[in-house]
Amino acid sequence: MGHLLSKNGYRLNKRTRKLHHRKKKKRNCFLQGPCMLCFIVHGNSGGLDDDSDQLETSINSGGGIGRRCHRNASGTGSGGIGSASKLAGRYAALTSPEDCAKFLLSPRELAIWEGQGKSLLSAVPAKLIPPPALFRSAGIPVPVAVAVAVSVPGSASDYAEMVCKRKCAAVQRCTPCKQPRCAFPVPEGGVEDGGGGGSGDASSNSGTGHCHLCPLPSSSSSSSSSSSVEGCCGMALHGDSMPQSSDSSPCCPHHHDDCQGRGCDVIDTSSINRLPSSILLKVFSHLSVKERCLCVSLVCKYWRDLCLDFQFWKQIDLSGLQQVNDDLLVKIASRRQNVMELNISDCRGVQDHGVCSLASHCPGLQRYTAYRCKQLSDLSLSALALHCPLLAKVHVGNQDKLTDDALKKLGEHSSELKDIHLGQCYSITDEGMVALSKGCPKLQRIYMQENKLVTDKSVRAFAEHCPELQFVGFMGCSVTSLGVIHLTGLHNLSSLDLRHISELNNETVMEVVRKCRNLSSLNLCLNWSINDRCVEIIAKEGRSLKELYLVSCKITDHALIAIGQYSSTIETVDAGWCKEITDQGATQIAKSSKSLRYLGLMRCDKVNEETVERLVVQYPHIVFSTVMQDCKRTLERAYQMGWSPNTSTAS
Repeated sequence: MGHLLSKNGYRLNKRTRKLHHRKKKKRNCFLQGPCMLCFIVHGNSGGLDDDSDQLETSINSGGGIGRRCHRNASGTGSGGIGSASKLAGRYAALTSPEDCAKFLLSPRELAIWEGQGKSLLSAVPAKLIPPPALFRSAGIPVPVAVAVAVSVPGSASDYAEMVCKRKCAAVQRCTPCKQPRCAFPVPEGGVEDGGGGGSGDASSNSGTGHCHLCPLPSSSSSSSSSSSVEGCCGMALHGDSMPQSSDSSPCCPHHHDDCQGRGCDVIDTSSINRLPSSILLKVFSHLSVKERCLCVSLVCKYWRDLCLDFQFWKQIDLSGLQQVNDDLLVKIASRRQNVMELNISDCRGVQDHGVCSLASHCPGLQRYTAYRCKQLSDLSLSALALHCPLLAKVHVGNQDKLTDDALKKLGEHSSELKDIHLGQCYSITDEGMVALSKGCPKLQRIYMQENKLVTDKSVRAFAEHCPELQFVGFMGCSVTSLGVIHLTGLHNLSSLDLRHISELNNETVMEVVRKCRNLSSLNLCLNWSINDRCVEIIAKEGRSLKELYLVSCKITDHALIAIGQYSSTIETVDAGWCKEITDQGATQIAKSSKSLRYLGLMRCDKVNEETVERLVVQYPHIVFSTVMQDCKRTLERAYQMGWSPNTSTAS
């Protein structure tokens, strides 16, 4: 098109060809003359020069773009050709970048360009005219050829970016510098590899070789964004100042450093890490150890260091985590010497080595819980006794390998022990229990369950050597009334669990209730020897008693009536599975007791459900426990939590 509209097209072509042979990398328009197609912005590489040679060859051969342009121009009429010639004359007279910036199209001239210029573009190779991408700031080298979409002019600044690169002075390329993490780094060969392809935000950003932290406005919003466009360094570049002189560098190292600094500030502003560490520690304190170890600590090094803070490792609860092993305990022991509480219940991967290592590195350990760790033996408990003199709580229920040797070590070295749970440790005998009771005079809680080798001798030893005992439980042990009677000397006893004691008589129970004035909870479940007379004495003598459990005992309505009549402190009564309880006993205790808050009637078959429904309405402050009532309460809680039958069926 330049040869058709220029007066000296052939001479200009010959002269530019000579210059082209001298300097291969000079920025020239691909038609080598003033043309309407100069609105295509070229990059700074030599990838387009090869295409210009091909175009010139096709023009000289007579079958190229020249004749197509001529046919298209003649098809529009003589008026369109004359106007196009005037535009070419005006454009050829431009000599400086300032003149190029002032070269604007009027609405009429724009209509001419829309009428015949677009048809001329179809003859240009597609490699040189990619889809419309983003506007670029004038003066910044753009290695991707971009076809600038021209809209209806609203102001003079709308066309300030339409600058012919041949008329502008050479623009220096920015020296490569380190890209920030938020930018899109592009290799130096990105121009040569894909000089004409790519469109959209990603391709435009990746082709510039600069860091564009903010997305550039698209071509569809050119009228509103061309007057002020964000450059690579975040500066507003207005339309009237976009063309830059040859000696001005649009992006310099210190500008890029400024860009990096501002980019980091933006990231830090929106980051939670800008909060003080004390606030982050408070947030992390609401998480479990599993969440802190397996989730939070893997986010970054800073969060990992916060998760290793000493306040989180005073109490370590690893219960139920099957991935916990000795290596983890060794690491915890090597890093933290201030562990005060450890719970490894149901951790089947933990062996004696891990517990011994932690005990040797954590002398301040005070509470140790390891339920159902059948793989542990006396070594772990002995190591705790040797290295942790402040040990006050040991719960090691259901450990088959535990023997009297471990209890002897505890009796020798753990004089501060106050709470011990040895339920279902079937290898423990009276020998270990006696040694433990003698060495731990401060013991306050002792619980045994189904320890068949523990007899009255152990009960007597604890009653004599541990006067501060408050909670005593010998459920299912080989204990009789001869051993239980020694508990009458424990004046601080507040909770007594005598479930499933085969040889327990009523007189012993009544004597214990009379002597232990601070007794608040008594559990006599599964003792068929307990009768109505014993319950009546308990109600009369138990001045501090609040909880009484009589499941599967040999009682009738008279026991419930006596509780309601004589006791003013009992709040909880569980008479489940007592087959002789009827509606009369349930009604009388609910009517006469002023302190009752819970009445268990589970599987009391002689109590009608209609009677219970009436009592629920009449005494709303009392919770009645039956099969039907428990099901109703469960459904009510489910409805409160958002459950519905439809969602359950669908799931």
